[in-house]
Amino acid sequence: MQGVIVIPEMRLLRPPEGGKELLTREIAGVPLLLRVIATAKRAGMNSLLVIWPDSLDGTLWDTCSSSPLLRGIEITKLITSCPFDPRKSSSWVSVAGSLKSQWLWLPWNWVTDKRALTEVILSVGLPPAWDVPALITKRAAIDKANVRIVSDQKPEGVSIDSRRSVRKAEQLLVARSGKPSDGIYSRFNRLLCRPVVRWLTHTRATPNHVTIGGLAVAIVAALMYARGIYAACVAGALLFFLSGLFDEADGMLARIGFRESAWGTWFEGFVDNATYLLVFTGITIGLYRQRGRRELVYGLALIAGCALSILIIALQRRISTAPDLPHEYAGRLNQLLESDSANPISRAVRQIHIFIKKGVAVHYVLIFTVVGALPLFLRLAALGANATWILALYFNHRFFRRHHSRSAIEEVKTAA
Repeated sequence: MQGVIVIPEMRLLRPPEGGKELLTREIAGVPLLLRVIATAKRAGMNSLLVIWPDSLDGTLWDTCSSSPLLRGIEITKLITSCPFDPRKSSSWVSVAGSLKSQWLWLPWNWVTDKRALTEVILSVGLPPAWDVPALITKRAAIDKANVRIVSDQKPEGVSIDSRRSVRKAEQLLVARSGKPSDGIYSRFNRLLCRPVVRWLTHTRATPNHVTIGGLAVAIVAALMYARGIYAACVAGALLFFLSGLFDEADGMLARIGFRESAWGTWFEGFVDNATYLLVFTGITIGLYRQRGRRELVYGLALIAGCALSILIIALQRRISTAPDLPHEYAGRLNQLLESDSANPISRAVRQIHIFIKKGVAVHYVLIFTVVGALPLFLRLAALGANATWILALYFNHRFFRRHHSRSAIEEVKTAA
């Protein structure tokens, strides 16, 4: 998909309320122009036509285009001495040689997210307004310049023209930094994280820093649980819940700042697994101190079940996703389970597997701890952990056997 962006002349680029130049003004830690283009790339844009006025310093574009975020985009830059008016067919005729049959119109100051851009529909004529993104055909722009299609469609986003609009755009980005598959627990957790995540975008903190912070909190939580005293256990549960918020925040920060990476996904998963093992070990030690050796049996069963689940699920992730896209594992497994809903095992797992997610588990650990039902939790968790690795082996055989894993993955891609 081609994107087209027109940069206004210098006289029109007025800093908002005495702030920085609009093009380089940071929105949640990323310069405005770079964010607009990088968001379109994330939505599927692979080529870009930039119409740049000769009155504007070209080094601004050089800085933007050299960013790793734009790597892989075919960029064509046209410098114009005359004001480019998208409402006039003559402007489009002048750049017709660089236009594809259809393209995504990108307002230079429109901040939005990937989902909003992918939902933009193709217009059979010209858009009623040029201040929001639109899918336009070359024929409509050049041959039917007088055609106006009235549409109520307006992709969610914010036009940056003041300090207030910057704040509003950042709030929008944080609010939409979750995943489409988020359930009620994750949405609640992310709601709690929003103010901190927005603040973190203006610091040097990276998603990995946040992940490490969550691990440190989980270590303290495990130590509190190991004391075996009710008050200390409640403190441990609250800290474990806080580590779950760290787990949500690192992903939000990565998506807002275009910092997703295969290594970051692996590291986050490693820390999540370590967190489980640490906290469950702490709970086992604490209950052993309270109730004696019988708790060790359930605790060791829980820890062993977790370790086996981690190893087998890591194998599933490796054979079901590309090396650079490990974050797609959960979505693909969900789709496979849904497509296999005629199988009662797949149907049941589809309904209950969310409970092994950390964002969900922290809620139930807190509840069981506060009501004094940790022994019951230990037994249920031991059962669930061992059922998890057994079912993982079953689905390895059903979905991810080497001789048909490729066809299964292609089926998921087609369904998506």
